[in-house]
Amino acid sequence: MAEEPVTMTFHGMLYERPSDASAGQETGAPDCFVDLNLDQIVAAATAGYREYDLEPIFHTPLTDAGTVRYRQEIMQDLEQEDLLAPIKRFAAGMRAMREHLARAGKLYYKYQKEGWLLDAAAIYCDAVETLAQDLLDADLRSRGFLAFRRYLVEYTRSDRFTTLAAETRQLKAELAAVRYCLLIKGSSIRARRYDGEPDYSAEIEGIFDRFKQGTVKSHLVELPTSDDMNHVEAAVLELVAKLYPELFQRLDVFCSEHVDNVDPVVRSFDREIHFYVAYLAYIAPLRQAGLPFCYPTVSATDKEVRSRDGFDLALAKKLTAESGRIVCNDFHLNGRERILVVSGPNQGGKTTFARSFGQLHYLARLGCPVPGREARLFLCDRLFTHFEREESIATLRGKLEDDLVRIHRILREATPRSIVILNEIFNSTMLHDAIFLSRAIMAELVRLDLLGVWVTFIEELASASGKAVSLVSTIVPGDPASRTYRIIRKPADGVSYAMVLAEKHRLTYDRIGERLAS
Repeated sequence: MAEEPVTMTFHGMLYERPSDASAGQETGAPDCFVDLNLDQIVAAATAGYREYDLEPIFHTPLTDAGTVRYRQEIMQDLEQEDLLAPIKRFAAGMRAMREHLARAGKLYYKYQKEGWLLDAAAIYCDAVETLAQDLLDADLRSRGFLAFRRYLVEYTRSDRFTTLAAETRQLKAELAAVRYCLLIKGSSIRARRYDGEPDYSAEIEGIFDRFKQGTVKSHLVELPTSDDMNHVEAAVLELVAKLYPELFQRLDVFCSEHVDNVDPVVRSFDREIHFYVAYLAYIAPLRQAGLPFCYPTVSATDKEVRSRDGFDLALAKKLTAESGRIVCNDFHLNGRERILVVSGPNQGGKTTFARSFGQLHYLARLGCPVPGREARLFLCDRLFTHFEREESIATLRGKLEDDLVRIHRILREATPRSIVILNEIFNSTMLHDAIFLSRAIMAELVRLDLLGVWVTFIEELASASGKAVSLVSTIVPGDPASRTYRIIRKPADGVSYAMVLAEKHRLTYDRIGERLAS
C-alpha cells in the first residue's frame, strides 16, 4: 500500500483535539455510579486490564457530541476482527517489553541487566513495525485510527526509530555471534576467544554409545533454571566482555542512550486503545447471547429521546452468566415531554428500568455502544440519582431528612442540561406529606426543563404536569403475583391492579357476598 502523506497531527484515541481533553480525567467515580450499578460494569470491564489504569477514562463522560462520534468511529473499527487481532498482538508485545524492563530493573549484574534492556528494545521495535504494517493493510474508517496510522508510519520511518531499530538488531546479531572457550582447572576458570577448535561432542557420544545396555534408569539431574545469574556465571560474562571490549562498550552506550526508548504517543495509544478493547470484550458474551447493542445518536440540544429494546447492562451480564431471561423495554419522550413517571406493583422492574435509562445516557457519553436496537439520547452535563439508602449513623439524619438534604443538593446543582433519576423517595413519611413534597419537587424539575425518570408509588405525579409521562410496570394477566417486567406507556391505574389482587384472593364485593351467603 502506498505511503500516505502526513496531513494532520495525531492527538490521541480518546480526544481528537487537545482542547477536548482540557478538563482532564476524573480519578474518582461519579456519585451516580453505585445507584446505576455502573461501578459493577466498570469493575468487571477493567478487571483484566489493571496495568492500563482505565477507570479514570470510564469516570470521565464527554459533553461534546463530536468527541462522542470520534470514539464511536474507533469502536466500530475495532469491531473488525482483522483489526482487533493485530491490536492484541501489539499489546502483547508492549506487555512483554514492560516485563523485560521491570525485570532488568531488579537484576544485579551489569551485563545481564543490559541484555534484558536490549531484548526489551528489540521487542518494542518489532511490535511497532508490525503494527504499522498491519494498520496499512487494514480497512480503517475512523478519524482516530487513520490519524494514528499516519503518525505511526511517519514515526517508523523517522531517523529516531530507524536508528534505534538498526542498532538494536546489529547489537543482538553481534552478541549472538560471540564464541569463546573456557579453560577450567580446579577452581580456576580462564576465557579466551574461540579459535576454530573442533567440536568433540559427537565423537564422545559415539564412544559411550557402545556401553549402552538397553533401557536403564536415568541418572541425569535437571538443573534449576532461573532468570538470575549466579556469581560464577556473572564472572564468566565479565571475562567474555574483556575479550570483546569494543562490542560490550557499544552495549554500554546503547543502554545509557536508550533508557526510555518508547515513543510517548505509542505509549499513550497502548493505554487508550484498551478502553475500547475492554468494553468490547465485556459486551461480547451478551452479543453472543443475542442481546442487541447500537451506537446511539446523541445531541446536546434535542431533548426528544428514545430507545428500543434497551436493558440494564449490569443485570444482563449477571443473568446471561446464569442463563436467565433478559427483558428489554422501550421509552420515548416527544415534544415538551421531559419526565418519565414510573409506577406499578413492587418487584415489577421499575428500578431496573430507571437504572437502564441512566446507564444508556452515561455509556453514550463515553462513546460506547449501548444496549438496544436503536437509541437517540441526550448529551447531558451531569447525571444525578437519588435512590433509597439505609440510615447512616455518620450523618445522624433520619430517612426523611436525608431524602430532603440530598434532593435539595440535586435541585441546587442541576441545570436544564442535566438528567435526574429519582427512585422511591419519601417512603418513610405519611402519604399526604409525600404527595405535598413530591409535587413541589416535580414543579422545580419542570421549571428546570430537564430530563428525568421518577419511580414512585404516588401515581398522581404522572398527571402533575404536561411534561410528565406515565409508564406502568405490568403483570401477567390474571396472575397478579407474576411480573412481566415490561414497562409500558399508559395512564397509571393502581385501582385495576388492586382489583386483580382482590379477584385472585376472592375478596371482591361479589365474592365476599357469595361466601357470606353460603
